[in-house]
Parts: sequence; structure tokens; C-alpha cells
Amino acid sequence: MSLRHWLLSLLVSAVCAGQTLPAASQSAPFDLGPEQPGRIRAEADPAAIARLPKGTRFVAPGALTVAITPGGPPLGTYATDARTVIGADPDFAQLVADSLGLRLALVPVAWADWPLGLASGKYDAVISNVGVTEQRKEKFDFSTYRQGLHGFFVRADSKIETIREPRDAAGLTISVGGGTNQERILVEWSRQNVAAGLKPIDLQLFDDEAARLVALRSGRADAVVQPHAQLVFVAARDRDIRRVGTLSAGWPLKSDVAIATRRGSGLVDALTHATNDLIANGKYRQMLARWGLEEEALPRSETNPPGLPKY
Repeated sequence: MSLRHWLLSLLVSAVCAGQTLPAASQSAPFDLGPEQPGRIRAEADPAAIARLPKGTRFVAPGALTVAITPGGPPLGTYATDARTVIGADPDFAQLVADSLGLRLALVPVAWADWPLGLASGKYDAVISNVGVTEQRKEKFDFSTYRQGLHGFFVRADSKIETIREPRDAAGLTISVGGGTNQERILVEWSRQNVAAGLKPIDLQLFDDEAARLVALRSGRADAVVQPHAQLVFVAARDRDIRRVGTLSAGWPLKSDVAIATRRGSGLVDALTHATNDLIANGKYRQMLARWGLEEEALPRSETNPPGLPKY
């Protein structure tokens, strides 16, 4: 979601709820300014640098060129100047570049364009909420850095306390995006509930976030489920919904988010080592906390772990 679409979503939600749109300074729970004075920085990591192959050539000398899709806060979006890319993924890219003793060069790209751009050498890496899959591993190497999670959120005054497994959702009406991975998971949850003699899940399918949130806030839905990070931002911004559970985006399998590099480029070992040192020294968690994403922290980074299978 772009900053423009986020502002439109905020306006729609406010109008539908009969609220006055808050001032910009009040509506942003995180720093969306271009200066980013609170960005976490790291020192050069000699052990990670030593893992770079001798003679490694970067797209731009002295820089780590990273592609990112500014899809929406808090992962990646445009700042209030409509030019600067900010968010948790840019912050992590900065930490990795610092660790390798390089400056960071961010390249905003459309999501559909990153695989070809990375394979053709337009940038050194992609840090943009890319999940590890077996199909992607045929062309790319991966260093994991965050859990891929969906979040269950309810109204702040809801009596629902926990949704973590199928039986917790039995009989509930849940707002979800049509044709999404979340819908696939909940359809299977509902099937399991019925097989166990429990009530099915009533799915309300919507194409956009604003409609899903209106359904929740109006009481037509008991809960909403979509990518966790998006709802963390909404909850912090509007303060009228709260999290009651998370699940892996690849349920029933694990689905981690990773730095993607060209397969065989030689960067993956250095990036995994740098990430693990950032986890160990606390910079990683500080970065996640800055954007409210501590729930998505990994205990350690892995190189090319098992990914989601081909469907």
C-alpha cells in the first residue's frame, strides 16, 4: 500500500465510522518523515566482511544496492516527502550495509519486477518481505531475517482473547481478502473444524483493507486476518483494534522472510553472518521494535532453509 493509498484508507475508515480525520501529526504512530533520526545504525562487522568472496564486485562500488517495493507501512513506504523510502525493510537494509562497511543505495521497484532485476544484476540484493520458496531457490540464495506472519486482530472491546488454532476460530465471522493465502488457510481451518464436530468459520471476502476494517469495526465481522505487519500499523495508528494471535504465512509450514541474492553470487554467507551478529548484538531487535514488529523476530538467520513447496 503506497502512502497515498494509506491516507485514502484512513479517510475511508474515518468517514465510515463517523469520525473526524485526525491531523497528520496525530495519525502516524511511527516516524514517517524523510530524515529518520531514530534509524538504528551498526558498526562494520569484520567477520561478516571476511566472508565476502575475494574480488566481490557490487553494482555500485562501495555500496550495497538493494531493491525494495514500497508497498506500505511499516515494512516499506514513501516518507512524507513522497520520495524517500522508509520502513522496517529499509532500516534492516541499512544495518546490513553498515555491517559490510558499505553505504546503502535503495532502489524502489514494482514487486513483479524484482526477480528479473536481481537475476540480471541490476541490484545486489532484494530486501522486501520476500518469502523463501523452493521455486525461488532455483534462481536465488536466501538469508532469512524475519518470520512471515499473518495476524488475527479484533476490535479493542471484543471478548475474544486468542485465535491461534482452528478450534479458536470455530463459529466466528472473519474478514479476509478474497483469493489470498489467508483465505486458503482459513478454508482449511473451517474444514478441520467441521470434521471435528465444531462450527465452520464464516468468511467475509473483501478486495481491500478499508472494507475489511469497516466490517470489523461495524461488528459485521468478529476478526480480521491479513499480513501481520499491516495490521500492527493500523492498530498503532487507530488504537481501536488489537492482536489476538498470529500464524505462519505458510501454515502448516514455516514461512520466513529473507534477503534474496543471485544464486551463486557469493554474498549469502556474509549476509547470513551479518544478520546473526545483528541479532546477537541487539541491533536487530531494536530495529524491529522501532516499527512494532518484535513479534516477527527470528532467533537466528539461516542460509537457504527449506522453503514453501511448489503448488
